[in-house]
Amino acid sequence: MIKDYLLCTAVVGLLFSAKVSPAQTTTDSDSLPKNKVLSEVVITGTRTYKRQTESPVIVSVINQKTLYNLQACNLAEGLKFQPGLRIETNCQTCNYTQLRMNGLQGGYSQILINGRPLFSPLMSLYSMEQIPANMIERIEVVRGGGSSLYGSSAIGGTVNVITRRTQKNGFEIQSFYQHTGNQSPDWITGGNATVMNKNGKAGTTLFFNTRNRAYYDANNDGFSELSQLKSKAAGLNSFYKISPHQKIEFNAGYINEYRSGGEMTGIPVEKRQQAEERTHHIALANMDYQINFNNRQSSFIFFAGAQHTDRSHYTGILPDIPADISAHFSNPPYGNSFTTSLQGGIQLNHQLNIFKTRNVLTIGSEYLSEKVNDVIPAYRYAIRQHTRNWGTFIQSDWDISQQLNLLSGIRIDRHNFLSHWVGSPRVALLYKFAPTTQFRLSYGTGFRAPQAFDTDLHIAFAAGGVSRVQLSDQLREEYAQSWSASFNYDQASADFIAGFTLEAFSTRLQHAFVLEEKGNDPFGLIFEKRNGSAAKVRGLTLEVRANYKKRIQLESGFTLQRNLFTEPVAYIEGIAPTRNFLRTPSTYGFANLQCFFNKKWQANINYVYTGSMEVLHVGGAENFPNDALINTRPFSEINLKINYTFELWNSGYWLECFAGIRNLLNDFQSDFDRGKNRDSNYIYGPAQPFTFFTGLKFR
Repeated sequence: MIKDYLLCTAVVGLLFSAKVSPAQTTTDSDSLPKNKVLSEVVITGTRTYKRQTESPVIVSVINQKTLYNLQACNLAEGLKFQPGLRIETNCQTCNYTQLRMNGLQGGYSQILINGRPLFSPLMSLYSMEQIPANMIERIEVVRGGGSSLYGSSAIGGTVNVITRRTQKNGFEIQSFYQHTGNQSPDWITGGNATVMNKNGKAGTTLFFNTRNRAYYDANNDGFSELSQLKSKAAGLNSFYKISPHQKIEFNAGYINEYRSGGEMTGIPVEKRQQAEERTHHIALANMDYQINFNNRQSSFIFFAGAQHTDRSHYTGILPDIPADISAHFSNPPYGNSFTTSLQGGIQLNHQLNIFKTRNVLTIGSEYLSEKVNDVIPAYRYAIRQHTRNWGTFIQSDWDISQQLNLLSGIRIDRHNFLSHWVGSPRVALLYKFAPTTQFRLSYGTGFRAPQAFDTDLHIAFAAGGVSRVQLSDQLREEYAQSWSASFNYDQASADFIAGFTLEAFSTRLQHAFVLEEKGNDPFGLIFEKRNGSAAKVRGLTLEVRANYKKRIQLESGFTLQRNLFTEPVAYIEGIAPTRNFLRTPSTYGFANLQCFFNKKWQANINYVYTGSMEVLHVGGAENFPNDALINTRPFSEINLKINYTFELWNSGYWLECFAGIRNLLNDFQSDFDRGKNRDSNYIYGPAQPFTFFTGLKFR
């Protein structure tokens, strides 16, 4: 593990200290200076624009250029390269992904699109793969409790996906081919175009993306480990400046995806030995109106957003007994899912100047409605859920002195699944010892309502049938208290910049949600979501970064943590209870090295480490008949990419040629279940085996 630790902590990024004037922290991004030497401007930590080094809450950023250098196809592949985050694949058949932040599973993280919580529980099952990288301008990540700003489920942290922004006229088109494990072709094509008027008062950015991936079978049993994918996505982001102080921004997108996994044959899915098939139609949009007044000391924002998902799906196993086969064909387990999310709200920012100190007050209120209707008549399975949450928040962002900043606030939520109001306070302190050194301390609380989350909506194969999740009638809300403390240091010289951040974090859960086997019905296993005992998550995250003459840039993050329930949890009958969180390694991290040899040649090498973890394995497959808790081995994933860029005949147009390898050492899971009775949730480790890719980008 020491070797892996050294590899992870060898690495990167570029943070610079900078003073920011009061006007630069208003919500008008156009007032921000364009000096690229300063650290990036972020919004997720405070809901107002601030420099990273001035934010009392740590905000990590991955931008569009970095996503391209990493050859990330989608949001999920980009999030692997953020400290404290881990992306895992949770189904061998349909390959849905889940984000873990500081060891907490997907339902504890709030994913936003342009600051709006439009990811419904059903959309969250597959959406991290469905959002293409060329749709993304940047990703901002805040680890730890953030419910005082974003409501229920922001306990583990918040991921804000900011879509491509209109900056200047131009376009780019990219197409590349991947070949996975010597058997699975994968074509991806995407493009972006931006049009602005001459005076810069209006503009639109358009994007599109298509993907076509074939099945991949890791163990040659005729059943896929990577599903077939066919997807199309398109969207736009537009703005119009009504006046120097007023601006409207609108963005919208549409995603169509077909995915199929299981037995790899062309016959209808109900005739296959085992199969999952999904067809998604997703539409989403949001709009912001902002007006600045009072000499830019105040601003008002009105926002609204909507998302609708229409999904048709099949999840089934062909029975062995003739009578059951006849019943299966007469009523195959097809289903339909519909989700609609609606959100709207207002926000007022006002800057107070008292005794030569600056205090930005933020007051707002928002309403979120989410309807989920997921039905499979053949399994007598139905989840019909309509959640409504109204939240009001107030925040003070006070520069007590040039060295000291205090962020404090509280959010009050009224959720229709709760009989009482929930208050979620948050306090964060930033102390700057010197321009190179910062100390942060934060505390926050959060809650999760007793509703169905993404993993509850996934129907898995296990023990020759399907497994489903039900909510206990006595299920109550889950509370969390989160602490974090961090030390940040960055030192710059004429040629070299290096720094590190060391963060300690702790989250205590009360009435923690757990899954326990409830029994069987004619279709398979039933798991029930119940309230367990308390649980505690504690750990350390180390980030290391360096940049030499803008020619060599490194960044890394390594997390060491411990996740334990107060009392052991019995996940499945016959298996000894355990206090450990399942699918949660105690060590994980990444490293990313970018080399700029000259204007034409670039290279990227990156590394993702996943430590050992405990995974539930439901028996029933031909090669694994008995239930067990498995301790997995560690994985090391190494990826390479080389770019060559040249101008086409002095035309002002550029062509980039690139090629690379994912999972160079082919460090991939080797003990998949075989046959139709496999446990589809028994999947862990890297998402892809050895994969070669090559492509072109024209701009």
